[in-house]
Amino acid sequence: MRQKLVRLVGGVAIAALALGGTAACKSDSGDGSASGSDCGSKIAFFGALTGPNAALGINMNGGVKLAVDKYNKENTDCQVTLVPLDSQGNPEQAPGLAQKALDDEKIVGIVGPAFSGESEAANPFFSEAGLVHITPSATRPSLADQGWKTFFRAVGNDYSQGPAAGNYIKNVLKADKVYVIDDQSAYGAGLADEVKKVLGAAVLGSDKVQGDGKQNDFSATVTKVKSSGATAIFYGGYYQEAGLIRKQLTAAGVTATLVAGDGVNDASYIEGAGAAAAEGTILTCPCQPATEARGSFVEDFKALNGAEPGTYSDTAYDAASILLAGIKAGKTTRPDMLEFVKGYSGDGVAASYKFTETGELDPTQVKVWAYKVVGGKVVPDQEIPKS
Repeated sequence: MRQKLVRLVGGVAIAALALGGTAACKSDSGDGSASGSDCGSKIAFFGALTGPNAALGINMNGGVKLAVDKYNKENTDCQVTLVPLDSQGNPEQAPGLAQKALDDEKIVGIVGPAFSGESEAANPFFSEAGLVHITPSATRPSLADQGWKTFFRAVGNDYSQGPAAGNYIKNVLKADKVYVIDDQSAYGAGLADEVKKVLGAAVLGSDKVQGDGKQNDFSATVTKVKSSGATAIFYGGYYQEAGLIRKQLTAAGVTATLVAGDGVNDASYIEGAGAAAAEGTILTCPCQPATEARGSFVEDFKALNGAEPGTYSDTAYDAASILLAGIKAGKTTRPDMLEFVKGYSGDGVAASYKFTETGELDPTQVKVWAYKVVGGKVVPDQEIPKS
């Protein structure tokens, strides 16, 4: 069943079964919406808020905070609480955090987990307990193949991003000598594999490094890249290691263009590499520029968070808004929320949302963009084909 929305969130219609204003939250409203004892629901953000990859998580949490802030201002007598679950991006911490969420019966939905590795560790717990979770950023394709009935993804997966990155290297950079590196994470290795499939014989060699802040010296990898004669490098992983790799490559005289996925698409990469070394880097993402989000999202985000929205700020906002629309519609139990999200269809600030049977975003809504480091900033370059 699909429900439609009649109110505006962030200047854009978001689908929901709800009445306008705060009337839907009053006791004994009789319309099936959240009321009386149904009030006091919670949603959680599950992702890195501290640790080596915190910048990406902070981007997303800012979007979730904005969605909850708007909802609470519009529903003053039926407030929703945001619960931060700081995973530090570490899969080893994910099961404990998942259990923490499950133990709080007021939590009816999760935005996240943010990364693929922690998703693999936490999602089985959510599925078994029937707690819906919408990831705004975890892109490993196999996450949708595990039979997790509570899994939904608000962005495209690496079957879209990987080929697009490979096509950019081949058709825009026109590089026929490519070296591929990954951090051995569920996300990084998976994305690198998809790029290799597209590039085929153009891949001269590959290497693996350690992520999660476990490695700082990449001289062995730099030597391999330099001796290969590659004119382009693809890195699958996150921004902390990518910045150090780029810095050390440049110091060794390697001028090959670095291309990396959405895990590197953050200003923190430039800080780690240094602006001069980072210049010209290409960063892909199955997401549009957050600064082009619809309605008043950009202005509202800056006003609340004191910073520009970053990678996945807008998709996290949309994921939270879907859950909040469910609460507004009176779906304040976990089974009811799950059914609401399964049947959801509506517009957000980043995209239009409808999910497949496996929880994937409707493929017609998936866009992949290339971004480029220019003048010390990450700026949009172009939308690139997914195949």
